Amino acid sequence: MQYTIKNINNLMQIDGSPQNGIMQGEVNPSGRHTEPAVTGAYQTNAFQHGIGNSAVSSQWFSRPDDQKFLSLDEMLAFKKQDARSMNSRIVNTHKMNIVGKLDEENPSRGDIFVEYTDEEGHEAFNAPTNWSFGQLSQLAGAPAGYLKDLPAPIAADALQWGLRYNRSREVVKAYGHATEGGDLRAATGADYGRIYDFEIIEAVKKFADPDRWKIPGMMTGQKEGRAIYDPFVPVTKDTTTLFASDRDVFLFLVDDTHPIEVGKLANGDPDLMFRGFYAWNSETGSKTAGIAAMYLRGVCMNRNLWGVENFQEIKIRHTKFAPDRFAYEAAPALQSFAHGATANFLDGVQAAQDAVVARTDEDRLEFLTKRAGLSQRMAKAAAARHVQEEDKPVRSVWDAAQAITALARDIPHQDSRIDLERKAGALLDKVAA
Repeated sequence: MQYTIKNINNLMQIDGSPQNGIMQGEVNPSGRHTEPAVTGAYQTNAFQHGIGNSAVSSQWFSRPDDQKFLSLDEMLAFKKQDARSMNSRIVNTHKMNIVGKLDEENPSRGDIFVEYTDEEGHEAFNAPTNWSFGQLSQLAGAPAGYLKDLPAPIAADALQWGLRYNRSREVVKAYGHATEGGDLRAATGADYGRIYDFEIIEAVKKFADPDRWKIPGMMTGQKEGRAIYDPFVPVTKDTTTLFASDRDVFLFLVDDTHPIEVGKLANGDPDLMFRGFYAWNSETGSKTAGIAAMYLRGVCMNRNLWGVENFQEIKIRHTKFAPDRFAYEAAPALQSFAHGATANFLDGVQAAQDAVVARTDEDRLEFLTKRAGLSQRMAKAAAARHVQEEDKPVRSVWDAAQAITALARDIPHQDSRIDLERKAGALLDKVAA
């Protein structure tokens, strides 16, 4: 079977009429066909192939409206302005003074402030956030949950004693507002490598062409078991995939107006996918920095991703050299994916389809266990699932990858699903290499 990105102007709209809004691929100066652009909804096999991914949906569900943004420019302006109001200081714990102010109306509550002087003699007076209070408690060797239930003066004394005499670090890096009484956002080790949230957004803006990369559309219905995907659903607080708070940033973009044909469905219709990626970071240390790239077939109204394949990610812990690692590893990876030629992926699909690895049931189980790393039980289940869904046994590397991703759809826990999906991706990567 030959895979192509041409001649997909016969896609059907939900009403069954030809989708005339889909344009033919054009030949660029290099001689390669570009992906065709679309002007309307199209069908994908989002429910049968690939796996689901709820990472974007969990962000969408948990964020209040003031953490949802409608454009990268709006989100970048917010994070830049926020960063300008902050200072990062190296502080000796002996020069930190924890102050607890009692609430006379409710003695079990109150306010806690942190006074400190950095190595250059600059003084600060900040109120810890819930997150930085937990970090201070960890540095002091005290349980944060217990301290939060104590009257503020007692909790402050316990923190003070721990930082002076039971501390895990002599020197900490405080990240707080320059104005007196502003937030203390983070209290980390001195070697914490802060990647600012706005740097993640700037990297995305630098590499992701705004004429292609956008907030995703939505699956608006189904026809004959296939999803109807509309890439032009209006962007609102209910549909956005751009999120930022005073603690972190998360964004998800897709190139869904240039779907890629990676094969044929059983009825002869094209099997369409499009590229997507999400990036995340926390400049306060609540999570790593990272980028995940994938191919997918749809996004539902709850921002769940459907039909995900070839999922890959780069995670960067906020160690001393984290900013350098982001600059030299994650950012170029994002640039390569955002500008990558579709042909690279299609070549990998064709190579995987041509790589015959099994002709007997014994061959199939041996490949799925020894090469794909599945257990005997999982290997048998994957082989059976492929026969059930594709009406043929696993024969090629592509078949094996499809069988594994089909099996992964049944796993409810996201991390376990992704681990299994990575095994499928690793098979395809080896063929492409």
